[in-house]
Amino acid sequence: MAEEFDVIVIGAGPAGENVVARAVRGGLSAAIVEERLAGGECSYWACIPSKALLRPVDLAGEVSRVPGLSLGPIDVAAVLARRDEAVSRYDDSGQVGWVEGVPAEFVRGRGRLDGERRVVVTTPDGGERVLTARQAVVLATGSTAAVPPVPGMAEAKPWTSHEVTAATKVPERLVVIGGGVVACEMAQAMHGLGARQTTVLVRGGGLLARIEPFAGELVARSFAEAGIDVRLHTDVVRVERPEPGGKVTVHLSEGPPLEADELLVATGRKVATRGIGLDTVGLPDDAPVEVDDSMRATGVPGGWLYAVGDVNGRALLTHMGKYQARICGDVIAARAHGDDLPAMRDLADGFGAPQVVFTDPQVCAVGRTEAEAREAGFRVRAVEYDLGSVSGAYLLGDGYRGHAKAVVDEDRKVLLGVTFAGPGVGELLHAATIAVTGEVPLDRLWHAVPSFPTVSEIWLRLLETYGL
Repeated sequence: MAEEFDVIVIGAGPAGENVVARAVRGGLSAAIVEERLAGGECSYWACIPSKALLRPVDLAGEVSRVPGLSLGPIDVAAVLARRDEAVSRYDDSGQVGWVEGVPAEFVRGRGRLDGERRVVVTTPDGGERVLTARQAVVLATGSTAAVPPVPGMAEAKPWTSHEVTAATKVPERLVVIGGGVVACEMAQAMHGLGARQTTVLVRGGGLLARIEPFAGELVARSFAEAGIDVRLHTDVVRVERPEPGGKVTVHLSEGPPLEADELLVATGRKVATRGIGLDTVGLPDDAPVEVDDSMRATGVPGGWLYAVGDVNGRALLTHMGKYQARICGDVIAARAHGDDLPAMRDLADGFGAPQVVFTDPQVCAVGRTEAEAREAGFRVRAVEYDLGSVSGAYLLGDGYRGHAKAVVDEDRKVLLGVTFAGPGVGELLHAATIAVTGEVPLDRLWHAVPSFPTVSEIWLRLLETYGL
């Protein structure tokens, strides 16, 4: 006999959990299926552990910039122990308890679609449970690390974000392939925790290529000063690791090969849709699930299938997945009761997702870059300012380096995008997010007076530079 619920969610990461919470709040019954750990990638192998590893390195950088303070060597064992505590020692009983307290049914196993409104779960003991949904099935299976098809790469068993955030020791020699967020954050974390030789290989011409160019340049300068070797326009052509867990040799398109104790591949992610039964409902396997602004999958008759978070390919960020999930749960509940759809539909995706890169210096951005805004056809003007010239930044430490940029829609006089780079700037981002998504007119934003002496005075300087 099939077990029946109003809503069935496949994937118990942050996005899936939020769908369940909103659906139940809307008066529906729900079940959530998870093959690994409740809490998902973010809780155990991404956001939480990576920031636990980065925080001591970031703090060491802060202390080094303030005269009168000194810091001894980082206690790596203590850092790793705190990381273990942050991920609940990979025990998800607390997260399962939270789901059950919603209340919702937690189902352990691998879930897959099996036709309309039907989910088959293969349980850890090899058995099966069949679940059917009266209202909706929601896919929240996330994404996995993409490993490029370089000869010898897969056989070398490289680290991905999973292995590096769960590392039990720091390698002396580390090669990192990639120039994006994971590559930058984890290169700096491992180097700061004791990797004496860290090399970052980037195919393109800079770090953090999707953000304003100055951000990657500031991070690259910080890396160089710390002794991290960044090599741009570099291709990996072959990888060798004769002994499992032994030394790895990375052959490059130009120059001598590199030898390392570990290889971290951080070249992007791919949606986790393979094998979840998309073919049984007429959707392509191993591709993002296209959705409308209510997170309902397009091209599926009956409108019963939804997808939130990384799996829909819109914005591969935890906070955006949670945002989509709140929309999704509310919409499903409204449709189930025949109510009007809630006013909160997907709006933030269209503005450009906020994001913080937790390197030293930190990088944060929301909305469009100048290049993206021009490509989209906006008539724009960009204004920039040296963050180190703000009094509040000077007081944070000697040699404070940072930069800020705002992209203005000249027709509507609102912000299209804002980017900050500098120590501790992550806490500036939400103000920028409000200004961008709220489309606050510049002449009104000018009256939001920043406190003195804080780094937030950068807002005043940017507006003055614009001419207000």
